[in-house]
Amino acid sequence: MLIIRPIRSSDFEALYQIAEESGHGFTSLPVNEDLLRKKIARVEASFQKQVDKPFDEGYLMVLEDTDTGEVVGTCGLEAAVGMEDAFYHYRLGTEVYYSEQIDVRNEVETLTLCHDYTGAAELCTLFLRSSYRKNNNGRMLSRSRFLFLAQHAQRFGETVIAEMRGESDENGNSPFYDWLQKHFLGIDFVEADYLSGLGQKAFMAEMMPKNAVYVCLLPEEAQKVIGEVHANTRPALNLLQAEGFRCRGYVDIFDGGPTVECNLSDIRSVRESRLLTVNIGDAPESDTNFIISNTQLANYRATSAALLLTEGCNEVTISPELAAGLLLEQGDEIRVLAL
Repeated sequence: MLIIRPIRSSDFEALYQIAEESGHGFTSLPVNEDLLRKKIARVEASFQKQVDKPFDEGYLMVLEDTDTGEVVGTCGLEAAVGMEDAFYHYRLGTEVYYSEQIDVRNEVETLTLCHDYTGAAELCTLFLRSSYRKNNNGRMLSRSRFLFLAQHAQRFGETVIAEMRGESDENGNSPFYDWLQKHFLGIDFVEADYLSGLGQKAFMAEMMPKNAVYVCLLPEEAQKVIGEVHANTRPALNLLQAEGFRCRGYVDIFDGGPTVECNLSDIRSVRESRLLTVNIGDAPESDTNFIISNTQLANYRATSAALLLTEGCNEVTISPELAAGLLLEQGDEIRVLAL
């Protein structure tokens, strides 16, 4: 059985291996032992914390194959970004120039450094090992986060965002970043991305352009990739768009990839998920698969399984094996979402 659960300290080795496998552009998991151990400790504290309103909590979960005990994927949520570390984006805008004297009107696209998403919740750290990218495992892993958001909405910002990886080559070179490196930062894309992942962001405030950047003055290669996603990220973007996420004109400051957003309560899977009471017994056969989670916090568990739901009935029968995997007892509630 594949079970999603909160990460714990014993998962460090698996997390480090995933950080290595994920490669360039996976900022939320830099290959750094000290930072990854601190990340796990922060997550463990967040799952135990009493929260009146979201601040700087992080909820990183792993996908475990219970048959082997192997951790094969991760998915994460940040409660409210930018509350302790600055959270930068470029805001796309337009300046209009018009002269009646010479009868010329120009619209010029601009990029302005901003912190507009401070306090927003964030979907992050989605990774699945290649051998498990089948049978809707990736879709289940990604969408399971919406059940967690629905169940624990008070722990998250009202706006939910996701940063989409922008264009870069197999060596981590970004066409958008090239001009920034040449004229402002002076370090390569991989190093800048790594420092950002470490939370060492002082160089951004010190070295990034302070005024609006005119897009038309950038190299053509850089202009073309603004708001474009990496080919490997396209499926993830399609999934989020189906949930109601849209780009509102914000892009990453390093690779120009789009950031998409949606109000938490407007996310399709949040709206469509349901709470049902559990009956443990001989589960009837069904060919309809659902993402299923318990309603706990520190002992959160989620998976996917076939369920037979009766119209108008608020109960569902599940097998003892599924109940054990989700830490459920007779009469407990589960949250379900059609896969």
